[in-house]
Amino acid sequence: MGRKSDRKHSKKNKGKQSGGNDASFLAKKILQFLDANFGQEFNAKQIIKRLEIRDAVSKEAVEPILYRLVDGGSVSRNSRNYFSSTKDPDFITGTVDFVNPRFAFIIPDDPEAVGGDILIKEADLKQALDGDKVRVMVFPIKGKTGRTEGRVLEILERSRDEFVGRVEISPRFAFVVPDFKKMHKDIFVHRGDLMGAEHNEKVIVKLSEWREGDKNPTGKVTRVLGKAGLHEVEIHSIMAEFGLPFEYPKEADEEANAILEKISAKEIKARKDFRDVLTFTIDPVDAKDFDDAISYRELENGNLEIGVHIADVTHYVKPKTALEKEAFNRATSVYLVDRTIPMLPERLSNGLCSLRPNEDKLTFACVFEMDKSAKVVNHWIGRTIIHSNRRYAYEEAQECIDTQSGDYFQELTLLNELAKKIRKQRFEKGAVNFETVEVKFKLDEKGTPLGLFVKERKDIHKLIEEFMLLANKYVAEFIYKKNNGTDTFVYRTHDSPDLDRLETFSGFAKRFGHQMDVTNVQKISTALNKLMDEIQGKPEQNVLEQLAIRSMAKAKYTTEPKGHFGLAFPHYTHFTSPIRRYPDMMVHRLLEHYLEGGKSPEAESWEQKCVHSSEREKRAADAERASIKYKQVEYMSLAEQKDYEGIVSGVTEWGVFVEITETKCEGMIRVQDMDDDYYEFDERNMRLIGTRSKKMITLGDKVLVRVVNTDIDRRTIDLEFAENDRKKSRPRAFN
Repeated sequence: MGRKSDRKHSKKNKGKQSGGNDASFLAKKILQFLDANFGQEFNAKQIIKRLEIRDAVSKEAVEPILYRLVDGGSVSRNSRNYFSSTKDPDFITGTVDFVNPRFAFIIPDDPEAVGGDILIKEADLKQALDGDKVRVMVFPIKGKTGRTEGRVLEILERSRDEFVGRVEISPRFAFVVPDFKKMHKDIFVHRGDLMGAEHNEKVIVKLSEWREGDKNPTGKVTRVLGKAGLHEVEIHSIMAEFGLPFEYPKEADEEANAILEKISAKEIKARKDFRDVLTFTIDPVDAKDFDDAISYRELENGNLEIGVHIADVTHYVKPKTALEKEAFNRATSVYLVDRTIPMLPERLSNGLCSLRPNEDKLTFACVFEMDKSAKVVNHWIGRTIIHSNRRYAYEEAQECIDTQSGDYFQELTLLNELAKKIRKQRFEKGAVNFETVEVKFKLDEKGTPLGLFVKERKDIHKLIEEFMLLANKYVAEFIYKKNNGTDTFVYRTHDSPDLDRLETFSGFAKRFGHQMDVTNVQKISTALNKLMDEIQGKPEQNVLEQLAIRSMAKAKYTTEPKGHFGLAFPHYTHFTSPIRRYPDMMVHRLLEHYLEGGKSPEAESWEQKCVHSSEREKRAADAERASIKYKQVEYMSLAEQKDYEGIVSGVTEWGVFVEITETKCEGMIRVQDMDDDYYEFDERNMRLIGTRSKKMITLGDKVLVRVVNTDIDRRTIDLEFAENDRKKSRPRAFN
């Protein structure tokens, strides 16, 4: 009897213990739910519903558990019996990357603060747009996505308040549908604020209001660009989209036109005179702004004197002038598919500063004495005056070398031999040989693309490149060595690549059949060069070059005297293009300051200018790519309807990117349109796998595709996989 009683008592206690565990488990679930929904309040009924608690005992336990959690301090309760998490959040500032209509990422100003980007659901963005600087509350625990999530508390700075788009007009109101892919909201415009814009015209619209609770912002049209689809309208749209200027401020133009052309005797006396030394320029056939010239003469000791003479822009553009202000604001010339948007007004860029033939021109030079093996035995840096004997287009100069005839062919040939030796020495020291593919269009008078070709880089291009690199290197080292890098200067730096990213790239290259060893840190550049040589002229060249560049660090301007990995230079700067790059003007100013015995200025203001210049450089590159993409889309819309060979250049969960080998144009096949199977994305291996057929679509696959749609507004090309039997959306590899 005693034993039976003991067993009964034991069973009863076990039940109580089990109930205790259930209560602890439920408390943990409730706390996790409130933490995961940080900043939101819920009553007991809402919590029961959200956690899908169905049994009566557990439902009854929820409210007492909540009160215990309140007593313990992990949950707070308001006067209406609503509960919320008391966990301390992090607060950070960062930049919005609005990747799609459903969510955005915040790129923290301090990446170490929270360990990476923060996911923000669209409802928690507080009307922040792509590129905005924001203050964010970071939720204490990761969300269902496994990512750190948060909520925007405040927009600190709008990145832009003007957008380019196409007007859609209905009887009572109008909307502007933005071209910018990361602007996911149409902009409401009152009929009276259209500035006369008609349906389907491209306009610039400025945001005027966005009240809390409104789904869309309201704006006013500030400029009507014209009918969508016309060449001039679309190019102007790209200019406006990237904030590129349409004209110069009146004051800057007036200053440029007021500059005297005549060079004074005093100015000539202050410079080394190279007017009697053979000098020439070599530039693209359609160039008008000649930044650089090369002088050549043989010395009595048998060595060669090679001068790299650069337009002395800062002689004409003085600090605290309207010209200087505008040059700084633009920071770079921009080369769109059909035009140049120059940094300096035409009177300077194509006139006063341009090193035109048969004219005396003021220059800043780096002059080298070299032996026949291309070893620099001496050099001099300072201001010069030149008189160019000849203006060559690249093609003309190359023909002189190839045919061993024409003006100064012997000098050009010797310079070419020196350049090849300098280039060889550079690669032996670890420089990386990136030969990126450059697409050019032949346009008619209306801007319609008639043809597309890949620009070929010949010896003459490399000749000019090597001497410009040499001048940039020696100028940077000259300043660095003065005081062991403590003097403020503007450097062009390029960090070593991240090994993890290189490992990923190596995996991509392997899928194309190329082996690349990245285990030896000291031989990374050798491995990269071996790969670049292997892929020359092959269909995968452009894809792999672009992937390689993306795996590298970005080059930038900075006052920190770091090295340049890609060029294998301990110190490097940009000295050779002041007509089209503001950092080169900064370099000229600092160089002049130090040559005249000046002391080092404080670095902070120069560093701010470097950051601005790097940002403007990126803007220019993005605009140039957009203009090329626009012409590629237009070209493919007019191209022959046929199957094209292509290479899978990217794989994402929503689609497959394919670069068409013949035209170098990239389009996308959407997963939702691939109806032969249901495809799942394998992110680790960058591939899609058919759940039924196990068919794999992988980065690097050679495929046949056809164009099904082109959208000039969005600058997109929609593709589908092609098959000989024309069955829709079936990927087919070809040999």
